[in-house]
Amino acid sequence: MTPPPPAAPSAPRSRVPGPPARSGLLLRLLLLLWAAAASAQGHPRSGPRIFAVWKGHAGQDQVDFGQTELHTVLFHEPGSSSVWVGGRGKVYLFDFPEDQNASMRTDCENYITLLERRGEGLLACGTNARHPSCWNLVNGTVVPLGEMRGYAPFSPEENSLVLFEGDEVYSTIRKQEYNGKIPRFRRIKGETELYTSDTVMQNPQFIKATIVHQDQAYDDKIYYFFREDNPDKNPEAPLNVSRVAQLCRGDQGGESSLSVSKWNTFLKAMLVCSDAATNKNFNRLQDVFLLPDPSGQWRDTRVYGVFSNPWNYSAVCVYSLGDIDKVFRTSSLKGYYSSLPNPRPGKCLSYQKPIPTETFQVADRHPEVSQRVEPMGPLKTPLFHSKHHYQKVVVHRMQASHGDTFHVLYLTTDKGTIHKVVEPRERERGLVFNVVEIQPFRRAAAIQTMSLDADRRKLYVSSQWEVSQVPLDLCEVYGGGCHGCLMSRDPYCGWDQDRCVSIYRAPWPVLQSINPAEPHKECPNPKPDKAPLQKVSLAPNSRYYLSCPMESRHATYSWRHKENVEQSCEPGHQSPNCILFIENLTAQQYGHYFCEAQEGSYFREAQHWQLLPEDDIMAEHLLGCAHALATSLWLGVLPTLTLGYLVH
Repeated sequence: MTPPPPAAPSAPRSRVPGPPARSGLLLRLLLLLWAAAASAQGHPRSGPRIFAVWKGHAGQDQVDFGQTELHTVLFHEPGSSSVWVGGRGKVYLFDFPEDQNASMRTDCENYITLLERRGEGLLACGTNARHPSCWNLVNGTVVPLGEMRGYAPFSPEENSLVLFEGDEVYSTIRKQEYNGKIPRFRRIKGETELYTSDTVMQNPQFIKATIVHQDQAYDDKIYYFFREDNPDKNPEAPLNVSRVAQLCRGDQGGESSLSVSKWNTFLKAMLVCSDAATNKNFNRLQDVFLLPDPSGQWRDTRVYGVFSNPWNYSAVCVYSLGDIDKVFRTSSLKGYYSSLPNPRPGKCLSYQKPIPTETFQVADRHPEVSQRVEPMGPLKTPLFHSKHHYQKVVVHRMQASHGDTFHVLYLTTDKGTIHKVVEPRERERGLVFNVVEIQPFRRAAAIQTMSLDADRRKLYVSSQWEVSQVPLDLCEVYGGGCHGCLMSRDPYCGWDQDRCVSIYRAPWPVLQSINPAEPHKECPNPKPDKAPLQKVSLAPNSRYYLSCPMESRHATYSWRHKENVEQSCEPGHQSPNCILFIENLTAQQYGHYFCEAQEGSYFREAQHWQLLPEDDIMAEHLLGCAHALATSLWLGVLPTLTLGYLVH
């Protein structure tokens, strides 16, 4: 694998001897700062093991917009090779394997914020110069649908969420630009238009909404996830609280004039994502991804939430829809101490009955349940937390070559990269493993949108300049032969016929490790190859450094000279190279230097250098020239002798 561009030259370099004054001291200070920063990175396994740039093929995997798009929205249908991207006054259509693209224009001041398949066409909605409107894209033609409030915001910066279910449409977008500034969750198309009361949420930022079909049709729920201002104004309390809200899909409103147009089944609960062992709390919900149960049991749907704290550290917590449903069905209401009315608040009624006024009034005044929604597992703690700032998440359920099922998380960072993280199997109680950090674009940029195609095993991501198609089975980035391939612990990859290959492209089962602690021991050859010897000539008393690329960020790299460890770089070391600096070369410091990588029980010789005095290297060079000259003379005389022998 090719390491990232080094912060310092990766080859040894001799320097003219000079006063050992400030330059050596400055470099030593820089090395100390690198070490101090590395010590603040936390547990190394929460960080990616290696870094890789996805280069792809221009036109086939990465396509440039041709202009800067500050706001994009992406639509992709699973199994399709095409992707639609909405930008400013334009909708792009890219077909990656065919290297074809097209675009359809609308008004220049129209930022597309919604793309959704509706019937035979694609519904595109945008701001339209603060007059939200929609168009239907059919067979390359644009059919205007006119102004449609609630389908697009007035400005692309506004928080917006639109959910489609059959002929029903739900939206968090306000219908009037200067009126109704309090955000609401609305049903804007369906049997009856409903909206949430103005007092049940405090400045909400909506993240995700979904409809869950339960055992009885009348019990179908709408769950939406959001964060809001904390009602607790204690200076030590967090500013934001993360929530999940429930609504009955069959809600028909109430009986009184005050409740007839409002959701009568609204309840909300706090989402907890904290680690009591380390006293770390993550209160700011960033993104949510729902992973359905393969057997179709809605209660076993896994809800992956990405949270952050005020320092932009992140955590991933996993919940189940069954636990969320149980909290809403059984919990008391926060701040309400009387007996609950019948039917209890939040209960879905059959035969489209309206909710009694008393039930609505209690729920409207006390919309939060007392019990909190906690993560899955016996410890009720995050799946993992990290000092990286994660923003978006998708999860792929896949089956490895040996039959085991893995959940693989893809998380975008604020640096415009993607982390591939493997969740431990349920029978294991180990740590997650951060396999690789991927830069998906030719030009490093923030990731605006990300979509997963589980059928084609692709990620689709867009930035302000381009859209990229990234394969999930990115196996060519793992170097180091069989050992490097298996040490990656990438469930998509295995060793076959001297190559690290995708399990989906191999015609037969490949070698994959079933031992997560020591995967390299599954390789046929017991030890990795030694590093090739490299030589360099240096003058006495000169300053120089040796640089060893740290391909694995989970390994400890050490420079060894004779029996002494001269420099050690621990996991999490911020520089991409482990640098050994010698300020004043003495006679004892000539000789062999080995850069050795230790990762658990896996040991590898990464580099081998021999430092020689200038006279020795010159003598070795002259000796080599003499051998070459003697050989050439002998080869020149040999034909003459042979001819003479034959004539004789």
